[in-house]
Amino acid sequence: MPTPIDKDSQAYLDKRAFYDTLLTLYGRNAVLEALEDHSLQIHKLHLSDSNKPAKVLSQMCALAEERGIEIATHDKQSLSRISKNAKQDQGVALDIVMPHSGSLEAFLSANSRYRIIALDGITNPQNLGMIIRSCAAGHIDAIILPAKANAQISPLVIKASAGTLFKLPILKTPSLHKALHSMQSTGATLYTLAADAPRHYDQTRYPERTVFVLGNESSGVTPEIRVLCKHSISIPMQRGVESLNVAVTAALLAFMG
Repeated sequence: MPTPIDKDSQAYLDKRAFYDTLLTLYGRNAVLEALEDHSLQIHKLHLSDSNKPAKVLSQMCALAEERGIEIATHDKQSLSRISKNAKQDQGVALDIVMPHSGSLEAFLSANSRYRIIALDGITNPQNLGMIIRSCAAGHIDAIILPAKANAQISPLVIKASAGTLFKLPILKTPSLHKALHSMQSTGATLYTLAADAPRHYDQTRYPERTVFVLGNESSGVTPEIRVLCKHSISIPMQRGVESLNVAVTAALLAFMG
């Protein structure tokens, strides 16, 4: 009979905290590119036992062995639970260690003051990478990246972030609405960007717990999230320009004093 897991034990808590720092990539090209990047700290390579022999798989295994990375083989169903994308994982997944990342809950329990950018439907990987880069360089303490309807971390995002991805907490959440609602209930103030908002972004006094919500490149913040956000700020525009790229907006917010 298996020994019951003590979820209050330090060993269990340490293990859970470690797994919260892992980012799982999937897809053969993405995994191969990540294995070739020696600046990335990699925990484990996962392969499906249903994979047929292929040159790219041999390359992955050779790189993993060369770097001393553990290779684990799973049945197809188990691999899909690891990748969380059975239709696109192509029988491979890779765990990358992100030492500054973790769960939103852990971040909030350790930080009573923060300035966060939450992403609501950012689908362009290059935009995501540039947002991460600006936030890491500026005065943003973390980014909230929902698991759905957003671009996820990929080699393209890593390149666009110019390596800064691993210097800033990227907080994972399955539901942005639930995460923001929970933060709001514990004192966070949520802001969206709106062209007609009377308060300019650089002339606003922000509270100790501030979350800026940035929406989709073309459609903006989703209606259900907009309802949650009681405050809006604007970026004054000249010469009839209507809006800025979302990554540029993030940079302006990141470098406010």
